[in-house]
Amino acid sequence: MAPGNEELENIEPREDLPTERLANARHELGEHNGVNMSIEVSDTFVFKNPENMGKAFLGEVGPETGTYIYSRHYNPTVLNFSHQLAAIEGTETAYCTSSGMAAISSVLLELCKNGGHVVAAECLYGGTYALLKHFLPEKCNITTVFVDITKHEDVEKAIVKGKTNVLYFESISNPTLVVANIPELSKIAHEKGVKVVVDNTFAPLILSPAKLGADVVVHSLTKYFSGGSDLIAGAICGPKEIVKPLMDLSLGPLMILGPTMNPREAYELSARLPHLSLRVKKQCNRAMKLAQRIKELDPSLRIIYPGLKDHPQHNLLDSMRNKGCGFGALISIDMVTAEKANLLLDKLENKYNFGFIAVSLGYYENLMCASGSSTSSEMDPETMKRLGITLGLIRCSIGYLGTLDQKWNQFKNAYKEMEE
Repeated sequence: MAPGNEELENIEPREDLPTERLANARHELGEHNGVNMSIEVSDTFVFKNPENMGKAFLGEVGPETGTYIYSRHYNPTVLNFSHQLAAIEGTETAYCTSSGMAAISSVLLELCKNGGHVVAAECLYGGTYALLKHFLPEKCNITTVFVDITKHEDVEKAIVKGKTNVLYFESISNPTLVVANIPELSKIAHEKGVKVVVDNTFAPLILSPAKLGADVVVHSLTKYFSGGSDLIAGAICGPKEIVKPLMDLSLGPLMILGPTMNPREAYELSARLPHLSLRVKKQCNRAMKLAQRIKELDPSLRIIYPGLKDHPQHNLLDSMRNKGCGFGALISIDMVTAEKANLLLDKLENKYNFGFIAVSLGYYENLMCASGSSTSSEMDPETMKRLGITLGLIRCSIGYLGTLDQKWNQFKNAYKEMEE
């Protein structure tokens, strides 16, 4: 059986599988012992004992004792959902944010302070790249050196002991699908006293960065955890010594800047966790088969998919991944020019119903975009050229709606017609 196609039920039970950690964690019961947890929508909370209010503001009592102040600080529903995410990622704790970018920016502001220094992968989601390249230097005096994350000697040279605060990278990069060697990179950073922050948005359940050495794992929950492209959310998973200060009443980025999660969204997302593994597995399996068939259709076409054996980090990902979920559900197809990419996208969406031309990912339908003119457009042309992000590079987020053969025939017909 090809790697990534194995049945989850046939996998040897292991305590470190994210799905098993989630099941063992259970979820909070409802207010009256209902099977679903309750939604606490209150923005403020009553103190029966007036002395406890002062203690709460001093940090002497808090959520761990059932004491809450205000939902921008901590909310019971958001906290319950956060505990589930910590179980999935295998971290000590977690807390959720209003978006993936809120999670990333809050963690960096916490770890770097004024005058901080970051070493980051040069290939990142465009919004993250803009945050590191432009926003943080200008607004917060936090500078970043960008490196090729696959060249470990360059990473080591860029990290300055006593100056660098964070090594930041994506577990699987957007949109080039480069796989980071999390254990080795974590070792390099830790030897110089630097924290490792990994964006695991592209590989939920597939990779467990904290188990592989990372200090903090961030997610855009908007993508696979949501699965419906109907809400915006993020998460920060890590040790208490990093996550708890985010809520400090005087200096905590989450508390002071306020990008915390709405409890209704926490409830919605918690209800979707039980079938996350089913969705991710089906999407990964379909992505593998579509990538193989597209490569056979036109061997000259540059197809980037970590599940293909010719991918530079195929063996690396296979060695790190949690078996059972595959190699990811994104495929990048390089049409070289914007004209050819747009022609193919137009036929795929408007004539053959293969999917939608839209940014984001993790949806049940196929989503497609030309990254060079959309999600990576914050990068300058020279950087995009060096990274192999041509204006014709199409990023496809593979869904699970319909059948494999149906979607394959739609793609094949659109591609052949375009070639003609």
